[in-house]
Amino acid sequence: MGHVKTQPNVLAIVLAGGEGKRLFPLTEDRAKPAVPFGGSYRLIDFVLSNLVNAGYLKIAVLTQYKSHSLDRHISQAWSLHGPVSQYIASVPAQQRRGKRWFTGSADAIVQSLNLIYDEEPDYVIVFGADHVYRMDPSQMVEEHIASGKACSVAGIRVPRSEASAFGVIEADDEGNITEFLEKPADPPGTPDDPNVTFASMGNYVFTTSALIQALLDDEKNEDSDHDMGGDIIPYFVDRGEAHVYDFSTNEVPGATERDKGYWRDVGTIDAFYEAHMDLISVHPVFNLYNHMWPIHSTEDQNFPPAKFTQGGIAQSSMVAPGSIVSGGTVRNSVLAGDVHIAEGATVEGSVLMPGVRVGRGAVVRHAILDKNVYVREGEIVGVDRTRDEARFKISPGGVVAVGKNEVV
Repeated sequence: MGHVKTQPNVLAIVLAGGEGKRLFPLTEDRAKPAVPFGGSYRLIDFVLSNLVNAGYLKIAVLTQYKSHSLDRHISQAWSLHGPVSQYIASVPAQQRRGKRWFTGSADAIVQSLNLIYDEEPDYVIVFGADHVYRMDPSQMVEEHIASGKACSVAGIRVPRSEASAFGVIEADDEGNITEFLEKPADPPGTPDDPNVTFASMGNYVFTTSALIQALLDDEKNEDSDHDMGGDIIPYFVDRGEAHVYDFSTNEVPGATERDKGYWRDVGTIDAFYEAHMDLISVHPVFNLYNHMWPIHSTEDQNFPPAKFTQGGIAQSSMVAPGSIVSGGTVRNSVLAGDVHIAEGATVEGSVLMPGVRVGRGAVVRHAILDKNVYVREGEIVGVDRTRDEARFKISPGGVVAVGKNEVV
């Protein structure tokens, strides 16, 4: 008999409770991880794909705000069936520890400790749900085990000048985290390069017993905000029990030189817009066509292929199934499924979500149109700033964001 490799028992917890205020109006009606992205996906598909591709098939998704569309997406697109114990379960806030919602991400896990007790995993992965990236988390788990530490934090190298926007990690040559700083004015360099800083990706691996102890200690601490990054990680750092995992060492099968190490926090309208522009650049900065590490989703609801009629064209764009461009022109844009562009209409540098209708002769530029927005015949969006300001949210970068179901 061959020797069967025994994997450590790992439970993955995805923190998907984000309200996403900075992404308003896209989060007016849904949780941030449920926001559609890239024509065929939702933000949460990226983290779930990374976990599933790595073979982690016990995943609890902790939800909180406006979670209906997220719950529905997980039950439709992410059902796991098989002979062994595997699941992707969406777990709402259940007020198990008293009459309260989640007061912070650590409290979310404390209120869901029953999941950890039931599963009895050796290690717990805690990942965020709203970043766009590819990663093989099993490599981080292996390094965590080898380090002998109680906690590992994934760090991405960012230029020091940009690091003030993140929680940053100061580490020694051995990868021990010596300090964890929230949005510091003067970020520390990395051990091998003074010009870059390790920013926390919000992805953690814990040894189960240590995590449970930390959470229970934190729950009793009245001065705590009960936040994973703000309270739990510093708890481990103070004890010399935290290790930094360098994301740049992560080898994802099928990655190109250009998209290796790509990671975007799409927490603002501008970042969300820019990440879409990354998808359609000539040599995509993020390649959705990597079949060796696919991003899974079943958002297409069995739509027919996209159709171009009456001279309708799309240049440097992505167009999802079910969309029809009839006599209109689409440039540098991402169109989700079931989008119709009528004769004489122009769509440029825009992101259109499912069900959008752009009427005859209408012009849409530098805009994000949420689901089922209807732009009437001859209307203009993203052309006349003053007129747009009166009706819509405009981001600091000048992107016009039109909320769900609006008629323009």
